[in-house]
Amino acid sequence: MSEAFRPVDWIYSSNVYEVNLRQYTPEGSIRAFIRQLPRLQDMGIDVLWFMPITPISAQKRLGTLGSYYACSDYTSINPEYGSMEDFILLVKQAHALGMRVILDIVANHTGWDHHWTREHPDYYRRNQDGQFFDPHGWEDVIDLNYDNPALRAAMIDVMRFWIEKCDVDGFRCDMAMLVPLDFWREARTKLDSLKLLFWLAECEEIAYHEVFDATYTWKFLHKMESVWRTESPVSGLDEVLDYYDTMFPKDGLRVYFTTNHDENSHSGSEFERLGNMARPFAVLCSTFNGLPLIYSGQELPNYKRLRFFDKDEIDWSGKYELHGFFRTLLHLRKRNRALRSGDPSVTLHRLHTTLDDHCFAFARRADDEQVVVLLNLSAGEIALPSSQLLLQGTYREAFTGVWMDLARLTTLTIGPWGYMVLEKTKG
Repeated sequence: MSEAFRPVDWIYSSNVYEVNLRQYTPEGSIRAFIRQLPRLQDMGIDVLWFMPITPISAQKRLGTLGSYYACSDYTSINPEYGSMEDFILLVKQAHALGMRVILDIVANHTGWDHHWTREHPDYYRRNQDGQFFDPHGWEDVIDLNYDNPALRAAMIDVMRFWIEKCDVDGFRCDMAMLVPLDFWREARTKLDSLKLLFWLAECEEIAYHEVFDATYTWKFLHKMESVWRTESPVSGLDEVLDYYDTMFPKDGLRVYFTTNHDENSHSGSEFERLGNMARPFAVLCSTFNGLPLIYSGQELPNYKRLRFFDKDEIDWSGKYELHGFFRTLLHLRKRNRALRSGDPSVTLHRLHTTLDDHCFAFARRADDEQVVVLLNLSAGEIALPSSQLLLQGTYREAFTGVWMDLARLTTLTIGPWGYMVLEKTKG
């Protein structure tokens, strides 16, 4: 990251939760979601990322309700979700609980009947026939023209509006790499003077870390899927992580996830794509050197694909079977400095054993604090020789609360598709 930009202090130990308002409750409204804030705070969520909450274009709309990402007005609330006053209330209540709110900004394109198409047609790119268009095959949107300084100023004003009107804490920038990097640099320079924000780019472009605090890890997600399909050995995970460690800036935060709105709706739930590895990979994404991203319904868990362009609400059972699972992981991140992201004082070491074909293990340390993660990526029970892990001392297993003196144990036994997270703290 450029020396001109530094992440906000609160992000390093934060956990991000993606909110799909349309599908979250029967009402699909902001006020209905407000009731979920205490539960999510208890689970360990710090940052709420809201998918676009702006009105959706009617022209060339897909499905019955259209795509959240085909905007018709950047500075209004989709009436299906409620009012601007409702969203202001949500932000205030989230802040009161110690949580932050970031908004999805779709800066590359709008819907076909966005009011700019009438008021500022020069804000848009044109094809050889002089028509609005999108070059990516997305039928319901049209591209904006960042060669136009007036468009750049207008888009910065859009983000300024949400900061000043609603006191949002940052932006998740949709398809950030389709918008020129120098625009994002200009936007952050101007907006950081209003409020220090968290900037998350939906891209995996190394150069975008010059401006953005965090980017995505699609390459790692796809490798996890390949490991589940037995198209890649477990060592394939190391290849991607070594690439990240070598090529990306050391202070560049990465967001790890097993699902999100795109993956769930278009490729399938994490259980379709990762099978029995979904749970251990969720442990990995919550404890590796990055920010964990949890998608709406993962705490249920949600096994179904949610339709993207229609109402298809999450089938909440009221049991939240994985609430405790995520609560253990997310609160561990918050209290143990060894899991702090992007901290140069934290060391991370892969732990190799004779079972590396089935086991993925690593340790993270910050002075006297340490976390050891052991994952069984196989259908059989494994017995890890503790001597091969080169660990000493007494650890508490995070999920069971059982204390283990590794000097007295010859093996650590992990069940099929299981995991073990060992924590050592000061004293």
